[in-house]
Amino acid sequence: MKKRLAFYSILMKDMKNYYLKPPNISWGIIFPVAWTLMFFLRTGSPVDIREILPGVMSMSVLFGTTSMLAVTITFERKSRSFERLLLAPISLNLLMLAKTTGAIIFGVINAFVPVLFASFWIDFSGVAWGTMVLSIMLIAVTSTFLGLFISVSVSEVFEAQTFSNFIRFPMIFLCGLFIPIQALPIVLRPLSYLLPLTYGADILKNSINGNGLISPWLSLLVLLGFSFGLFLTSTHNIKKKWIY
Repeated sequence: MKKRLAFYSILMKDMKNYYLKPPNISWGIIFPVAWTLMFFLRTGSPVDIREILPGVMSMSVLFGTTSMLAVTITFERKSRSFERLLLAPISLNLLMLAKTTGAIIFGVINAFVPVLFASFWIDFSGVAWGTMVLSIMLIAVTSTFLGLFISVSVSEVFEAQTFSNFIRFPMIFLCGLFIPIQALPIVLRPLSYLLPLTYGADILKNSINGNGLISPWLSLLVLLGFSFGLFLTSTHNIKKKWIY
């Protein structure tokens, strides 16, 4: 009971202090809409929304989770409140799960904003909703743990933002979000399969359009592997820097 209460208290504190602030809520709505409009303006004519929707959803999750978590934890480290949390009588794993759950929820909600807007123009019959929801959750978890890894690897907020962009922007072009992996130069294609978002975006393409390249089950396993790897690496870094 005490562990559940501690988890809930930390989660609610983060939701109130960070994720439920009006600027963050509006940003979660404006960002995917801006990306969709960018593709309309680029072509000068309407595009196939079903084709760009998986990419816009993945981008919304990636930028929403990594931006929030990398900044909030880095900020708490600067104010020493993160060190005080480490003294709480709960396990480090439970503490980190409480700190990251808010970002995961924020990312999942962000993913469904473009779905809501797209529902006014396209028919979602035939969409594998179960697979889509599962893939969104796994993308949110992986992206959140990526943000956690970034936040415990740097000292300043501007370093977290720089490190985040160093990872995120190559993903945009290498993960098949908007440029098919088959269209990339041969020398770059192996890099695509080393990035977790490649597998998340491919599952979304499979669930929405049925035109993914990779087996959905393989993609799910790879995303789970990335999630565990990033989480364990992050907690190891925390133990090394602040506990041992």
